[in-house]
Amino acid sequence: MSPALVRAVCFALAAAVAVPAAAQQWPTKPVRLVVPFPPGGSVDPLARLLGTKLSEALGQQFIVENKPGASGSIGTAFAAKAPPDGYTFVVVFDTHAVNPTLIPNMPFDTVKDLVPVMLVGTAPMAIATNVSKPYKNFGDVVKAAKARPDSVTFGSIGNGSLGHLTMILVGQAAGVQLVHVPYKGGGPMTQDALGGQIELAVGSVAVIAPHVKGGKLRAVAVTGDKRSQSMPDVPALAEQGFPGFSALAWWGVFAPTGTPKPILDRLHTELQKVLALPEVRKTLTETLGMDIVAASPEATQQFLLAEIARWGKVVKDNGIKPD
Repeated sequence: MSPALVRAVCFALAAAVAVPAAAQQWPTKPVRLVVPFPPGGSVDPLARLLGTKLSEALGQQFIVENKPGASGSIGTAFAAKAPPDGYTFVVVFDTHAVNPTLIPNMPFDTVKDLVPVMLVGTAPMAIATNVSKPYKNFGDVVKAAKARPDSVTFGSIGNGSLGHLTMILVGQAAGVQLVHVPYKGGGPMTQDALGGQIELAVGSVAVIAPHVKGGKLRAVAVTGDKRSQSMPDVPALAEQGFPGFSALAWWGVFAPTGTPKPILDRLHTELQKVLALPEVRKTLTETLGMDIVAASPEATQQFLLAEIARWGKVVKDNGIKPD
């Protein structure tokens, strides 16, 4: 064997040993959790909860950095372009699967430039109305829309949001035209629903449930194929004439492509431990209305591809443009 070949073999063996060794030692410095949304909402508190527990378990800070804008694509692009050294991860929301079709010329490839660590959980959205409105269930909404075309308005957190796309599918299935009113976030949308300026609001259970419990809004449906554990009295759309229908908000953790697999595996294992903690499960299920999934990286990637295909078709078929 030539000296050059011997050196090459030695280098390869050393590299093979070094990566697992680095994974065992990881993290040796603070880890960045990018949140591509502003504080508030659901992604930020999720990331901060996970970061706190991971810091306690691994002895290094997990620092949340908010980099909002463009439906989460700005912060996600930042993470996708970060060095793949195991010190930058991104916590994404369901817009992650819509943006590839909705936003032209994104500066990263959602599938190729990021690798999954975990699908943390899913949650249905809630469709709600002011208690002064006449709708007691979603059947009442359909009847009103048929009787008075283009009269039933619904608010969402923006064009191309999962709430917007869900209501398009439901309207098409029911044979009615619902009028979309886009907002810049759940806060202003909810305020207009509370004020009666819109007929309906569609948003995460975490946003809607407090106002339902407070008696100001009435939930007429949730968008999963089963009832939400945080709103058990509210029937799913699947129970109200839309059999099998399900549209779920979701949260996931991803890393820049090229991040060493042993580090990805270590983080996945540590996240599983965190999500098994009773206090964490209680917070996520009761506050965010989340069904904890803790999916494998392979299952997470399959889920992402299916979501991109499903919602991308809705965006294309209906000519949806970003705000």
